Amino acid sequence: MELALVLLLGVTAVCGCGVPSHPPNTNRVVNGEEARPYSWPWQISLESFFPTCGGTLIAPNWVMTAAHCITFHTYNVVLAEHDMNKVEGPEQTIRVEKMILHPKWNKNCPSCGNDIALLKLQTSAVLNDKVQLACLPKQDSALPHNSPCYVTGWGRLYSNGPQATKLQQVLLPVVEHSVCSRSDWWGSSAKTTMVCAGGDSKSACHGDSGGPLSCKGKDGRWYVEGVTSFVDGRGCNTPKRPTMFTRVASFIPWISETLADN
Repeated sequence: MELALVLLLGVTAVCGCGVPSHPPNTNRVVNGEEARPYSWPWQISLESFFPTCGGTLIAPNWVMTAAHCITFHTYNVVLAEHDMNKVEGPEQTIRVEKMILHPKWNKNCPSCGNDIALLKLQTSAVLNDKVQLACLPKQDSALPHNSPCYVTGWGRLYSNGPQATKLQQVLLPVVEHSVCSRSDWWGSSAKTTMVCAGGDSKSACHGDSGGPLSCKGKDGRWYVEGVTSFVDGRGCNTPKRPTMFTRVASFIPWISETLADN
């Protein structure tokens, strides 16, 4: 397992990670806005017959997404995507060769956790100024309460609203577990293997699933701390119901072993 972790860290060290060539616009705090094109260069679109989910490029030939996103037999990953309605030139479309869901994922119980999957690509992505790797956090590291993180994706703009055609970003402050697990918040549905973020007028929404929760580290790099998992059944912007993310730091050993074994 230690060797696998070294290999994972080696990939990001050699290729670099978490420093976009086109830095995101994070100056304004609004309830979602169009992202600066290619400012989240690890964001991918997961597509079968149509776009279904988001995901994160964590190695040239590996993508991380949510286990609940995997419902079809074949998928493509589209990198350097921004406007879904246009072919803008830098997009890379790569077939998924292998899909590995976390062994403890239970599709009948999303709130039980383990909502994470790894996708091996048929060919490696070409890394450039618009396609780059995400940094992953250290094993079991924790985010302080109110840490500013961003969720990105092409999900619905609001509950039952239209699907975004251009990549959106939303600032979601982290809600620490002791708050998120209160009975008037998420209660027992909030696990320590999850990250809660948002919970007021801002949230992810349907279609953002599998995408990254990106948080800036003290070293200036962006780390993908979460995989978008679920929102409240009553709607995307429900008070005291933060968006729930799979906590990547809890799954570093499994990610490392999976990449090493495959």
